[in-house]
Amino acid sequence: MDRLDNTVRPYAWGSTTAIPQLLGAEPTGEPQAEMWMGAHPGAPSRTGRGTLVELIDADPEKELGPAAVAKFGPRLPFLLKILAAGAPLSLQVHPDLEQARAGYAEEEARGIPLDAPHRNYKDANHKPELICALTEFDGLCGFRDPLQAAGLLDDLGVDFLKPYVDLLHAHPEEAALREVLTAILTADPEEMSRTVADAAAACGRLGGAYAPYADIANHYPGDPGVIAAMLLNHVRLQPGEALYLGAGIPHAYLNGLGVEIMANSDNVLRCGLTPKHVDVPELLRVVRFRPSDPGVLRPEASPDGEELYGAPIDEFRLSRHLLPEAGTVRDLTRATPQILLCTAGSVRAGHHHLTPGRSVFVPAGEKAEVSGTGTVFRATVVA
Repeated sequence: MDRLDNTVRPYAWGSTTAIPQLLGAEPTGEPQAEMWMGAHPGAPSRTGRGTLVELIDADPEKELGPAAVAKFGPRLPFLLKILAAGAPLSLQVHPDLEQARAGYAEEEARGIPLDAPHRNYKDANHKPELICALTEFDGLCGFRDPLQAAGLLDDLGVDFLKPYVDLLHAHPEEAALREVLTAILTADPEEMSRTVADAAAACGRLGGAYAPYADIANHYPGDPGVIAAMLLNHVRLQPGEALYLGAGIPHAYLNGLGVEIMANSDNVLRCGLTPKHVDVPELLRVVRFRPSDPGVLRPEASPDGEELYGAPIDEFRLSRHLLPEAGTVRDLTRATPQILLCTAGSVRAGHHHLTPGRSVFVPAGEKAEVSGTGTVFRATVVA
């Protein structure tokens, strides 16, 4: 197996302290948002044999295994991250596989450069995600019941929001949610900016369930996404709890440290809380306007000590092993490629010593024993 040297991405919303604290390093004062583990071409992990992209390209079947190559092609189909949100991320959705393929082909045919700011589809893949909290972790996930959203908006006492409140009482629910989100994103910018300011002031006075939205508005003053966010479920994960985010589900991470895994794609359609391009027509085509429970996941333990976070996706499979004492040894050998990440304690993976934030890549079929005292997350595929 190969020890990974991973890139930390300095996005503006990143925490300045969470990843350094995990790694036992001094903060630099700059935001450190995500640490990437995998073979994403934008920042592939490095090993003593070259980058993970180079290793896989040189011999896909050896590194990934025949079954994974047959199912996903000669590439690692997931990206594992440590994500540290110090401020809210953009409100966003991801397309399903069919939408991604069609959208990518259409933009390619129109000759839109991949790096164009108005480009929606960077590749032809979908991007389901799963986030597992390492600390308390706040986020938004899926639409609230429209009547609950109506009550939340009505209690703000902002006149401009009254028509939205009335619409949210209409039926069917999906049509009501679609109409309100469309109205929010297409409203006159100056009028919406004043409305957001009034709503933010009311959220600050009311506190409680309104506190997250006051904080969002503090980071994104005047952004229509502040009002759109109030249509969504607010969820606070405790350490060890997770959320699965499928296609078309609007979501945003607000604050906290977690382990995230996703299909290897860059396709994001934004709804707000961002200075970046918001393509309203395409967004409305992709969003699934169904109220839903956030569906907090708790790991399911198996007799061998593995705790699995179940998700309806084959491109990734995330689980964890809690090693209670130094004599504990677990055999994690699989016929599929793996990344093993330590998030607590002191662990040996093969001949590598792992401390929090350190990881290894295990080629398909290679012996993978872990021992020690701590927590190890395991990322692999279903093939």
